[in-house]
Amino acid sequence: MTLELNSRIPAGPLPEKWDRHRFEMKLVNPANKRKHTIIVVGSGLAGAAAAASFSELGYNVRCYCYQDSPRRAHSIAAQGGINAAKNYQNDGDSVRRLFYDTIKGGDFRSREANTWRLAQVSVNIIDQCVAQGVPFAREYGGLLANRSFGGAQVSRTFYARGQTGQQLLLGAYQALEKEIARGGVKMYPRAEMLDLIVVNGRARGIVVRDELTGTVEPHFADTVVLCTGGYSNVFYLSTNAKGCNATAIWRAYKRGAAFANPCYTQIHPTCIPVAGDYQSKLTLMSESLRNDGRVWVPKRREDVGKKPNDIPEADRDYYLERKYPSFGNLSPRDIASRAAKEACDDGRGVGPGGRGVYLDFADAIKRLGVEKIRERYGNLFEMYERITDENPYQVPMRIYPAPHYTMGGLWVDYNLMSNVPGLHVGGEANFSDHGANRLGASALMQGLSDGYFILPATVSDYLGSNKLEPVSADAPEVKAAVADVAERTRKLLSIQGTRTVASFHRELGHIMWEYCGMARSAEGLKKALELIPKLREEFWRDVRIPGAGTELNQTLEHAGRVADFLELGELMCRDALHREESCGGHFRVEHQTADGEALRDDEHFAYVAAWQYAGPSAPPILNKEPLEFESVKLSTRSYK
Repeated sequence: MTLELNSRIPAGPLPEKWDRHRFEMKLVNPANKRKHTIIVVGSGLAGAAAAASFSELGYNVRCYCYQDSPRRAHSIAAQGGINAAKNYQNDGDSVRRLFYDTIKGGDFRSREANTWRLAQVSVNIIDQCVAQGVPFAREYGGLLANRSFGGAQVSRTFYARGQTGQQLLLGAYQALEKEIARGGVKMYPRAEMLDLIVVNGRARGIVVRDELTGTVEPHFADTVVLCTGGYSNVFYLSTNAKGCNATAIWRAYKRGAAFANPCYTQIHPTCIPVAGDYQSKLTLMSESLRNDGRVWVPKRREDVGKKPNDIPEADRDYYLERKYPSFGNLSPRDIASRAAKEACDDGRGVGPGGRGVYLDFADAIKRLGVEKIRERYGNLFEMYERITDENPYQVPMRIYPAPHYTMGGLWVDYNLMSNVPGLHVGGEANFSDHGANRLGASALMQGLSDGYFILPATVSDYLGSNKLEPVSADAPEVKAAVADVAERTRKLLSIQGTRTVASFHRELGHIMWEYCGMARSAEGLKKALELIPKLREEFWRDVRIPGAGTELNQTLEHAGRVADFLELGELMCRDALHREESCGGHFRVEHQTADGEALRDDEHFAYVAAWQYAGPSAPPILNKEPLEFESVKLSTRSYK
């Protein structure tokens, strides 16, 4: 049985949709807000902002995170900046231009209405964060400074050196802590959501495991909001924190929520290259570095072994500047990543294994001076030197693409509600705004847009529009969800096999990177769809988890997340195989132009692919939400 995917996009002209929709939404009066409880899972930018905003409105809020503090959410690792259409530089920016850049950057695979709203709300985010005290960089006269990011020809990115995510999260965190102290939010750290409770077709709570004691309990609310981030750790090696996982959204998927565009994953072009077989994660080097750094490789294969400073200018190939002169080193991430792979596949990659390209600041240092570069990027240069023992002020950085962000996620309508009534999804956990490729500095924009401005309005509309009866712990749906979690934990602990959880995760990551990474083919994806089920079967037969379930057991936590990745990875490959086109971060080698660019098929694939769980032994069901473009004309994306 297929789903009815009602996007609930409001009528009216694109610039008026959100304001008109907000006016038409149901409101909840202050006295009644105290009667409602909202569960927020995740305490990053989207989750902390949403939880604080709900509490400020007067709702009772319960917020859950698997970390020991909300401050450890992975949003803290974002470096380069946050976009907003303020046009402070008077360089031609506007809400419409940010909207168009985002639609084009996503290769015309996102909803117009959602993307316009994101651009529209962006201007409010900066005011909110400045009011919180976020220390954005400023020009000499005191005005907020901007810099450029990939896929744009204007400077619209606000930043705090290379620590923008940290500073924005501290702003959201202090708003959250204020509400915790007031009593409006009850915080549950070290609490992992392991299932969604659906009663009478509506999301009414979650099943949570206390990571310190192993206690499994149901928690109830009138609505559930998931802000749990993306799933790049399916690749094992990624720029995400080791704990980042897909368990919350995956368990929601298995309770009926559609999973949209799972194959849309972003490979970030500027990361420190892999150093060895047993490396546990990768480190991002901010895209902001490409404002002043120039990307190049040797023109000749015989020069790759030379020291970079020994290669004369005439023998260097600044391939992004050569191939994409209009955008140069600030080409979008998917294009810059494929170009780096192309150069390395041609035998001109540098560093160990030939998997690296240079990011060179010599020209910028000569033009601006060392102190100005240190002022802009000092913490990033220091981090690079600590990891590689190379001084980027003296020699070029070595970088290579790595998994970073996922544009796919749970399907949501215009109100950010999934097809399961009462289940709202914010930030990277949903598929909403970025299509097949996210522009740099837009993740922070979406997380705060959803948390501060959109979810407070749309969740209130849901609560004001529905009469919700109390849920009993004795309800059969609740008992079944709790029993499922307990049985899954018991089964994992009882296997007592011979292989570590990490070894299975690493092997899965190798399969995903090899066959569902930067370049994909029907042959490779079919191979992955043979290998992943075999690996999953071996996992459930031979994984070894020491310790017990009644204590802090991080191996058990990792095992549950890897078990979900082993299922999600298969869905990603299935989605990539069905999408017989190239668009954004999804690059099928069979579908490319004569000069190696992505070749879309708008006639057959201009839709959102929303996959529906059909049971453990049945293939998922594909549902399609057609994408309609009224304001933007579908065209071949070009950055040349």
